[in-house]
Amino acid sequence: MLAARRTGRTTAAALALVAALTGCAVVADRAPSDLSVGHESRDGSLTVWPARGSLADEAATTTAVTEAVRAWRSPLGDRAYLPTSGILWVGEVDGAPLALVAVDVPGTGASWLLQVAGEDGRHTVTRAVEHTDPGYLVYSDVLPVHTDAGRRYLVSARVTDLTGPDGQAVTIEGGLSTPVAVPACSAVSITATLRATESMPQGRPTDHFLDLGTGLDTPRDPLVRDESGSGRQALAGLDTCALAGDQGPFGSIQRQFGNRKSAVSVPASWPMAGLTIRTVGEGTLGDGPPGEVQQLTWDAANDEMTAVLYRPATGGATMMSAADRAAPLQAYVLPVDGQRLGVLSWQPTPEDSLSVPAGTSRLVDRPGLAVLPLADEKVTVSLATIEETHYRSLPAPR
Repeated sequence: MLAARRTGRTTAAALALVAALTGCAVVADRAPSDLSVGHESRDGSLTVWPARGSLADEAATTTAVTEAVRAWRSPLGDRAYLPTSGILWVGEVDGAPLALVAVDVPGTGASWLLQVAGEDGRHTVTRAVEHTDPGYLVYSDVLPVHTDAGRRYLVSARVTDLTGPDGQAVTIEGGLSTPVAVPACSAVSITATLRATESMPQGRPTDHFLDLGTGLDTPRDPLVRDESGSGRQALAGLDTCALAGDQGPFGSIQRQFGNRKSAVSVPASWPMAGLTIRTVGEGTLGDGPPGEVQQLTWDAANDEMTAVLYRPATGGATMMSAADRAAPLQAYVLPVDGQRLGVLSWQPTPEDSLSVPAGTSRLVDRPGLAVLPLADEKVTVSLATIEETHYRSLPAPR
């Protein structure tokens, strides 16, 4: 069902989108093996990603960028497939050559946005952002660009206006925005306005995104769709760098490739859309200060994810669990002031019965929420419902 919901968010834009990916612009004397400049992706008569940038017609630059992309490897060692990749923008930024390249990597079913910088006559890939949704770079309309002067955004030809976190219009020059003030570890809102096209006859007044900040490690994509605005409310006051850490909600579940897990790829728990938050209880957890227990929920590439947060009422850092895939019984390990607490959450009914190991105390015990102190061994709990019994384990410390 998640895949269906996620696909539905892009169906309107994709219906009329023909992604032949063979290159919409001809560069004079471009070698047959060079990357195309622009993508032959159309929304009716509109080319979504035309060739843009002051160096789009420079054959030597195209060849140099192509060689840099050909030499690049993904964190798993996969190569770019050049026939279905293309240069979306190439020109000068802050006085230096820069190319933005949409790269197809069939080995992992992913697409990448590569930043290729030119210096001293050589071009190299300086930054790479992975999109776990295949084809994302073809039907997306706003892509993040990291520069020394700050965040910029590359926008498709469908975008007419871009509004920054301060509510002011952002200048767009040839498809690339001027620098936008985005903090390192806080989420801010970005809004795009889309023109009327064949797939969207009325246009789209607003396309909302959250930028999770410039301090996130690559290859994570910092843009998350936030059409309802619930994500902006959910992440208000939270440290997105902590959320993105390998023990935090967004970064804690590694991707699986066959029998291998990859700690260097975008996590399976990385958010794409649908961020919401709800309060599940208030009070004091163990020796910690009084606070509020909240459950964060979001859509990742293939699953709905959840995590639990503990916000002290007296202020201070919010404590976060790792991610947990959505399930009838949610189980989290939450560190609170040096203690390891097990937090169990479920949608309660009068017939439910939660069982924990004999002798285990419950710091919180109410319908839909239980909090247990954890020792050094694994703890297995169960929730009996009318239909079945659900088992979960809280791991021992590593």
